[in-house]
Amino acid sequence: MTRTTPLRPVDVEVLFPALAAHRRTATRLHPRRGVPGAGDSSVAGPLLWPVDEPWPVCTAVHPKGTGHRLTDVRLRRRIQEDARGRDFTEDEQRLLDSMTAAGHFPDMRDDAALPMLAVAQLSARDIPDLMAPEGHDLLQVFWCPFEAHGSDRTIDVVLKWRRSADVGAVLTPQPEPPVTGREECVPTTCVVHPEQVVEHEYLGLLDEGLEEAVSAWEEGLLDDDDDGDYEADPAAPANYATYERYEAAMAAARAEEPDEIDYMSDLSIAPGWKVGGFASWHLTDPAPVDCQVCGIAMPPLLTVDQWECDGASRSWLPIEDRDAANDPRVIDPVGVHLGRGLMRVHTCPTDPFHPHRLSFQ
Repeated sequence: MTRTTPLRPVDVEVLFPALAAHRRTATRLHPRRGVPGAGDSSVAGPLLWPVDEPWPVCTAVHPKGTGHRLTDVRLRRRIQEDARGRDFTEDEQRLLDSMTAAGHFPDMRDDAALPMLAVAQLSARDIPDLMAPEGHDLLQVFWCPFEAHGSDRTIDVVLKWRRSADVGAVLTPQPEPPVTGREECVPTTCVVHPEQVVEHEYLGLLDEGLEEAVSAWEEGLLDDDDDGDYEADPAAPANYATYERYEAAMAAARAEEPDEIDYMSDLSIAPGWKVGGFASWHLTDPAPVDCQVCGIAMPPLLTVDQWECDGASRSWLPIEDRDAANDPRVIDPVGVHLGRGLMRVHTCPTDPFHPHRLSFQ
């Protein structure tokens, strides 16, 4: 099934023609759980990987035998999926209770060569915003599922560009790490439904006069709302067990309020997994992400997002999913949560083989 983003609530370039200079396309991936083939674009699916080529491994020194078994992560998700709408059976609950983080592989050395986890395969034939190096048409993305790399203690991402026509016999079965640091570092296997959309730059990076004009327009919309606005108590998260529960409660409260239009939520940057587009800096001030070889600004290549959309960005929910707006298979199809929910992989537009960089929100 295709996925179709609804038209934006207003044509923002009609309101602000100067925004045409701050436009960029992005390809929303719309991952949904499924069974892709080795030649398909996918999230966490089998890769078009040559049988005679070494699989990427992590050789950084960090604990590698302690965490969650990869088999347990997948079994837990299957049990939770099978039990949707009912209580767990005694056997299911017993299995779930046994799935704990522990030193499952005590003999695994911290400097062992740990197979990396296949995260995504993206083909230029499917993804119009995949800016591949000349002569290449396929991007394969891996990461080590331990947030233990570098001074920032993050996952380590590896990109592999290749020519799909050069691949003969495909490696099977494909290597995997036996354990992961956190369950949220493991993507659920998904097919993708690529859709190209138009984005506009983050509000805080617009020219000062344009930013002020957009902000003034938003304030005018709020002044025209005769029903008033929903204001969340900034101390409220302390009343909830987790921030995610607080966000769910706020989303439910906003759903009862009249629809409002917000530049950042509705008119600027699409949520969810995507290729290309702009970077949102909604949790931090904007930070430069420049190539460490040539110094040029590096746009996002791939955005890995916890949500397909959240309460604030609900207007981006695909038309085909509007009757399943609260279904976790739609809102959180991949099950990955990195940083505070979002990670971007940036690549150099001059030479994609220059070292990539990561940013988190």
